[in-house]
Amino acid sequence: MTFLIVRLGALGDIVHAIPVAAALRRAYPSARIDWLVSAKHRAILDLVPVIDRRLVINDRRFAGPGGGSSAAAPLWSLWSLLRELRRARYDVAIDLQGLIKSALLARSSGAPRVVGFSSQYARESLARLFYTDVHNPGRGGLYNPRETRHVVEINLGLLDAIGVAPGSPEFPIDAVDSAVARRATEKAGGRYALINPGAAWPNKRWPPDRFGAVAATLRDRHGLRSAVLWGPGEQPLAAATVAASAGAAFATDETTIADVVALARGAAVMVSGDTGPTHIASAVGTPVVGLYGPTRAVRNGPLDAADVSVSRDAVCQCHHLRRCKLDRMCLLDIEVAEVAAAVEQRLAARSSRA
Repeated sequence: MTFLIVRLGALGDIVHAIPVAAALRRAYPSARIDWLVSAKHRAILDLVPVIDRRLVINDRRFAGPGGGSSAAAPLWSLWSLLRELRRARYDVAIDLQGLIKSALLARSSGAPRVVGFSSQYARESLARLFYTDVHNPGRGGLYNPRETRHVVEINLGLLDAIGVAPGSPEFPIDAVDSAVARRATEKAGGRYALINPGAAWPNKRWPPDRFGAVAATLRDRHGLRSAVLWGPGEQPLAAATVAASAGAAFATDETTIADVVALARGAAVMVSGDTGPTHIASAVGTPVVGLYGPTRAVRNGPLDAADVSVSRDAVCQCHHLRRCKLDRMCLLDIEVAEVAAAVEQRLAARSSRA
């Protein structure tokens, strides 16, 4: 059997789709499993050993010459990619993105079976027109308040359409050696908390001065220093968090995805909003305290039952909007004391995934 998974981005959504690849590998140990991904988000898939090949495309610019970002994963132009997809002769293409773009790419593979979500669960309802097999999870729609299942469970349910029993979610992500993580461990004197003040959506960013205050509390109550991670464009957020921590936090070096994985594996706890590094941490078993407002923790939150989500979803009026349309975003209603208490609770709890 040959499978093509289409999930172009974003980082957290790709992490949430990894259990689908793991379930396919369990069901078909000798199958070829390829994944079509955006160039911006391929790095996490380089650490997923159950995938045979990563087909990498600049999906924001479907034109121009092909090129190579690495020998292992060339960056395909659209036309070269379509030829390659046809040449691979996939048996099944699985669209986990639910966009017209992703559905069209899955259908263009020429696979006789193209599996996707019903119009109520696809991100763009017209994507359903490109599928030969449609899965309807059956609780009113992806963003319906009645839908209380985690997105990982919803993704795995798609495998019902091809007769694969998904089982419990697994996240096969390789451990990596990271100089950034080693330096953070040395700077912290061993154990550290991991704080992530960044997020792609401004509406998901809790203020850095409050993260800094949480770091100070962690030091005073638990003797834990906090490593503040940051990626491209996030250095000012990290610096502001450190400045507000009264010396309890330090900024890591700029991180790659491999560094984030290593930092998460070494952390005693992570405090972060709803963003890719949070989902990486949850996937590798890091204790997590997550902050939620415009997205629902029940759908996007950490998977360990012992993890804690501090949420304002019930009062948020800007669900799934990148920017708050009000004068005051709902995350500002979350105070430092509430998050500090959540961290206390998480550190005291025994992980159900330990």
